[in-house]
Amino acid sequence: MEEFLTLRDLFNEELSISKIARQTGHSRVTVRKYLNSQVPPLPQKRSKKPSKLDGHREYIIDRLKEFPLSASRIYREIQDRGFTGKYTIVKDFVREVRPEIGVPAIYRYETKPGVQAQVDWAECGYIDIDGEKRKLYCFTMVLGYSRMRYAEFTLRIDVYTLIQCHINAFGYFGGYPQELLYDNITQIVKKRAPKSSDSTWNSHFQDFFEHYGFIPRLCRPYRPQTKGKIERTVGFVKKDFFMGGRFTSFTDLNSQLQKWLSRVNSIPNGTTHEIPIERFKQEGLQKIGNAPSYHNRRDESRKISRDSFVSYLGNLYSVPYRYAGMTARLQISDLTFKIIVGSDEICTHEIQPGHGKVMRVKEHFKGLLSEILKQNCTLRDSNPSILKFVDTDVEHRPLSVYDRLGEGDSR
Repeated sequence: MEEFLTLRDLFNEELSISKIARQTGHSRVTVRKYLNSQVPPLPQKRSKKPSKLDGHREYIIDRLKEFPLSASRIYREIQDRGFTGKYTIVKDFVREVRPEIGVPAIYRYETKPGVQAQVDWAECGYIDIDGEKRKLYCFTMVLGYSRMRYAEFTLRIDVYTLIQCHINAFGYFGGYPQELLYDNITQIVKKRAPKSSDSTWNSHFQDFFEHYGFIPRLCRPYRPQTKGKIERTVGFVKKDFFMGGRFTSFTDLNSQLQKWLSRVNSIPNGTTHEIPIERFKQEGLQKIGNAPSYHNRRDESRKISRDSFVSYLGNLYSVPYRYAGMTARLQISDLTFKIIVGSDEICTHEIQPGHGKVMRVKEHFKGLLSEILKQNCTLRDSNPSILKFVDTDVEHRPLSVYDRLGEGDSR
């Protein structure tokens, strides 16, 4: 508009088109076009500059419609698709197509090095194991000062599994802080008191925290912001790792999670703007080696079947055949359990995921067939009349042949 009026004013001062062109820097064609027009010409739209995000926008929108993924997760995915631009372009586009939900302002609680970690255990969808849909839980622990994270998935939510997750986290960090902050769940506390220390704790969990000497703290009811760091971590695991992921097994799921932890602990945290693994050097945790190992195990009783198996969590596990029909004690730890009869530890099995599996150890049945044949021979010799009705000749073989058959040798 201003340029249009300037050309009009110069023309009204009786300057020639050539002089107006020289004075304004426009061509004579442009000057004539402006002077012949009754209204200012509309500005021409500039052609849109190509963006490195072109070709990825539709993919991003589709992924966000499917899952509420984080911008960093989207960034990694489109890098695999050939994207070479910067993260800020992706973050801005994700913010544009998925406006962030506002939250009330809260006071941010910060902790000193080595003082506190926050723990949560949340449902995290389902996983297929041996054709069976199993509910999945995610245990997370984050150190308050460094924001160093630990996480693992579980299929159970009993107190023994919770304790084992703690032991695994302490091993990952190489130590533990002075206190840990929890929700009011029954695996932790049976009866909550206004003051955490006056609460009635789950006896197994109390034995655990007294063993290591850390102080358990409980969130104030209806005040979830006191556990904000861990709440953000739980959501981060779900959105940045689990949602939309592809996992071949429960073991593969946790294996991929460990790789994910190594990555996220090595990039700047969104709050501290520092790298957790670098800030972790200042934590000064209590060394796990300073306390004796905690034996996290539980005992259960089982009747050994006549065919020499015990049942645990829907799977069958063999025992040496001579213990068939006896009562056994299962001494269960994280990944294995021992089978004990009387004072004898007779075997150990790895706990299998899923249901309907039969874990048969060949050595448990070694010599069984030959013993059955010997018993039959003894019975025949002591009472030959029971076989008088058989008048067909039968080939006689040495017992060593049956020993080989009992051991799986068909020669």
